[in-house]
Amino acid sequence: MKILLKKARIINPTSSHHRQLKDILIEDGIIKAISDNIETKVDDTVDMDNLHVSLGWMDVFAFMGEPGYEHKETLLSGAAAAAAGGFTDVMILPNSQPVVSTKSQVSHLVNQSAALPVSIHPMGSVTKNAEGKELAEMYDMYDAGAIAFSDGINPILQPGMMLKALQYITAVDSIIIQVPEDRTIAANGLMNEGISSTRLGLPGKPAIAEELMISRDIELLRYTNSKIHITGLSTKKGIDLISQAKKEGLSISCSVTPYHCFFCDEDLVTYDTNLKVNPPLRTKKDMLALQQAVINGEIDCIASHHLPQHSDDKQCEFEYAKNGMSTLEIVFGTFNNFHTNLDALIEMLTDAPRKLFKQQVNTIEEGQPVSLTLFNPEQGYTFTDDMIVSKSHNNAFTGRQLKGKVIGIVHKNKLHLNKYA
Repeated sequence: MKILLKKARIINPTSSHHRQLKDILIEDGIIKAISDNIETKVDDTVDMDNLHVSLGWMDVFAFMGEPGYEHKETLLSGAAAAAAGGFTDVMILPNSQPVVSTKSQVSHLVNQSAALPVSIHPMGSVTKNAEGKELAEMYDMYDAGAIAFSDGINPILQPGMMLKALQYITAVDSIIIQVPEDRTIAANGLMNEGISSTRLGLPGKPAIAEELMISRDIELLRYTNSKIHITGLSTKKGIDLISQAKKEGLSISCSVTPYHCFFCDEDLVTYDTNLKVNPPLRTKKDMLALQQAVINGEIDCIASHHLPQHSDDKQCEFEYAKNGMSTLEIVFGTFNNFHTNLDALIEMLTDAPRKLFKQQVNTIEEGQPVSLTLFNPEQGYTFTDDMIVSKSHNNAFTGRQLKGKVIGIVHKNKLHLNKYA
């Protein structure tokens, strides 16, 4: 298979061709040549205005449905959505039915996803069935290919359980991924507790439920000298807590979602169930603080928190709607809207997550294996429902103006072009 990328702007700081406009010839999954002008017979050619190319993007937190929730998403539809969003690698949650808690379940996902256009990296659950009661077979799952460990959408509530988990993973130098939420506080909350929740008459979830969990996990991390990744960070105080822990030298990292950086609790005035997420949308001040933290480099990487829901679970009263949003297709267009440094943004999508989760980091040079994302960072567009590739369409970004369009990916020796590029 020969693929030729014409006049592509290379965005890869470790490459000797960084920021240069080059032709890139790919043959059998390897970069064969990088030059000013390449003329040769190939199977596919990509020649578009303002074509940019980077290493393939990696998402660290997405739900793919299988097994058990195929009515929401399948591995096939989720992989197609990821490719449309520019992702070549996706870390998937263990919250299937059954929960991914054993070596055989991890192996099954690895085998099932081998032929997909993107690389799927399963997470193993920290506790059996993600119930928080008993540690799962983490060592065996690690051997089978689990990239990290998390109870996914379920936070690990018991401090003793989190302590044991942090100690256990030091043997394999892995990492625990935690959604910061103390569910014993305002368990029935539907949105952020504040002025907006009072006006809308909806029970709230206070920011302290998130901030207490972050503080607790930092103390446990300090005690165990292990590794933890906080995802879905949504408050300014949470950012400050993690930044201080980093300065102390603790192995803590964090990621934010596109919707926490784009929407705030004021946007719930229409009771749009697509905006019912967890952690909930916080205040406008928190939203702007998250944006600034991304720009300042306080946030390590980006997490789609792709959590598709069936229409029956969203087309209902706000109280009964399930949390979650389909997001894989809009990640880049969201962050590129406000981020002022393209190189830094691409770093958050490429090298940063791979280094955190011990994946190989390549560079765009001759002789290197190919895993590339093709995009136009300047193209503005309105995101429409027909651009959603995910099986579920619960996406609050429909009708919104985004900036930066994904053209496609080159991965597993194949070119996958975005239908709406």
